[in-house]
Amino acid sequence: MKKSIVFALVFAMAVPCTTLAQTQKELNKERKEAVKQSKKELNAKVSRSTKKEAKRLQKEGWQVTPGALPLEKQLEKAYTMQYEFDESGYPLYIMAEAMSIGENYDGAKAQALELAKENLAGQIQTEVTALVESTVANKQLAAEESATIVETVKASKNLISQSLGRVFPVVEVYRTKANKNKEVLVRLAYNEKMAREAAKRAIKQELEAKGQDLHKQLDTVLGF
Repeated sequence: MKKSIVFALVFAMAVPCTTLAQTQKELNKERKEAVKQSKKELNAKVSRSTKKEAKRLQKEGWQVTPGALPLEKQLEKAYTMQYEFDESGYPLYIMAEAMSIGENYDGAKAQALELAKENLAGQIQTEVTALVESTVANKQLAAEESATIVETVKASKNLISQSLGRVFPVVEVYRTKANKNKEVLVRLAYNEKMAREAAKRAIKQELEAKGQDLHKQLDTVLGF
């Protein structure tokens, strides 16, 4: 009788464990299917966008340099990065594009990269300004303090651009103008988290240079 009771108890305890294991297994399977489907949809979206833009750029006379990745491959990489998001649904990369014309390819490319970096810095500047202004609404920061930081942020665009460091284009194409000048188009993808950190360093540096103690509050204000 005792053996029967023990067996019954063991069986009763084993059933929930088995059910739990099965449930977890099913959840893992569902997650894998969801990821697989998400990747499938992403690849389809990238493929459509890539083909459409490659056709447009080629029609406009753009071409890649000898030895570079084919245009469609470059665009595929750019779109894949553009459509990548973190667990909170925020983009993993900030995208920026710029064009420049010069007498030679290298000069035009260097200028295009600088303009693209300024574009990146401008996007970061706008985001940081919005974060600072929201702290006033949440009463985390006094209006006067917020105004000082916002003013500093607006004056720090060049510093933010410089603190981004060296950048590498994910798309790089060119075309020759009628006067033989070269026009270069570049597209950058910069890690969003790294961009924020670069902006924070630049703004802290500027506030410290002004003798402001507000740089100590930046971590809390910016939330990163």
